[in-house]
Amino acid sequence: MDIPRQTDELLDRSPSSNTAIARLREGLQGELILPMDAGYDQARRVWNGAIDKRPAAIVFCANPDDVILAVTCARSQGCLVAVRSGGHNVAGLSVCDDGMVIDLSRMKMIVVDPERRVARAEAGLTLAEFDAATQAHGLATTMGVNGDTGIAGLTLGGGFGKLGRKHGLSCDNLIAAEIVTADGRLLRTSAGEHPDLFWALRGGGGNFGIVTAFEYRLHPLGPDLLVGSVLHPYKDAREAMRFYDEYSRNAPDEVSVDAALVTLPSGERAFSISACYAGPLEAGEAAVAPLMKFGSPIDSRLQAIPYLQIQSAGDSLFPRGRRYYWKAQFLRAISDGAIEALLEAYAKAPNRSSLLVFQQVGGAIARVPASDSPYANRDAALDCFPIAIWDDPADDAANIGWARELWNAVRPFSTGGVYANNLGDEGDERVRDAYGANYARLAAIKKQYDPTNLFRLNQNIRPA
Repeated sequence: MDIPRQTDELLDRSPSSNTAIARLREGLQGELILPMDAGYDQARRVWNGAIDKRPAAIVFCANPDDVILAVTCARSQGCLVAVRSGGHNVAGLSVCDDGMVIDLSRMKMIVVDPERRVARAEAGLTLAEFDAATQAHGLATTMGVNGDTGIAGLTLGGGFGKLGRKHGLSCDNLIAAEIVTADGRLLRTSAGEHPDLFWALRGGGGNFGIVTAFEYRLHPLGPDLLVGSVLHPYKDAREAMRFYDEYSRNAPDEVSVDAALVTLPSGERAFSISACYAGPLEAGEAAVAPLMKFGSPIDSRLQAIPYLQIQSAGDSLFPRGRRYYWKAQFLRAISDGAIEALLEAYAKAPNRSSLLVFQQVGGAIARVPASDSPYANRDAALDCFPIAIWDDPADDAANIGWARELWNAVRPFSTGGVYANNLGDEGDERVRDAYGANYARLAAIKKQYDPTNLFRLNQNIRPA
């Protein structure tokens, strides 16, 4: 087995002979895994199978004290730090070559207070685990669309989800957080405690420390929501996309309507639209009726579905271990020019797993002033991105090339902004595009809490 280069420095070949690592191992209540350990190859894997990195050490933390110990060790040794919860980052930023991975995935405590409608959730929870715990009390808050996504990365980057148009982003529902900073302090942040840091955490990503627990505002919901879905043949996709654009921009806040260009098992291409109504079933029927009446779809369904089932509906499309690549950008509308570019580019999709996704935003998200949190692109209507999914490394170039070509074709019609959680490894300018006028304030807060940029494996905001 090849041992990462920095292992020589961090481990001095033998963990027991290295004082820092020995102290870390002795103090941990969790688990330390090194390259020579039997579980190393499994421990270093993340959701995206295209990522193959070899850290010098992986620290599975059991509690905040473990996080403090790991941060202190990494800082003292001057080693690279990656922070992992769900490991869903498409660019693989939650794992690294040679440095230390600080893993929170075993920190899964959640306490729901149904009277106050508040949940305190540790950072290792997946959104499926969080949703199950809150739905046990008939409550929910905005979470993402893939069940094994970690709540930590999702919330810190913003947090899209089916409830976003009604209740705002995940970060808009954050009321407090506990964080280990680069100097090894555990701080509680809220509107009244370290408010500058709390502001930065609501969309600024993992730049400011390692959040170990979140407190969320919850809302009554479910257990069943009305879902309407239609599948239009590719020959009708142009008209269906125009309809989707108009319908999505005029839908009430309770409606979350996403769409995608897809390829069916037969190889036939199609345009899929799916709307979810976050409110009473009877009211939902009227809101979703235009979707169900439009055109001559191949398939259409209208049914009440448990919220937990809705939240896990896409899991089978994005299993761990396949290879993934995407590039995203915001749109205010789907113009005719964008439609032509999308249809031409999607026709060249390299395999049947390839998708072109529209994720609706707006509603309550758009009514929050852009300066109230780092998430700056409040005026966007849709997030548009090609998703390349494949299995054979020999097909990397074809799939990545297709996604980039499609993104470039739509670029002239975008707002120029981007959702931080959908960024890959795209450079400083695209990070600035995610934060807009908020970037300078973020850089100043970064200088205060992480002046040496210890936490830089993220969509990095450099200290001012």
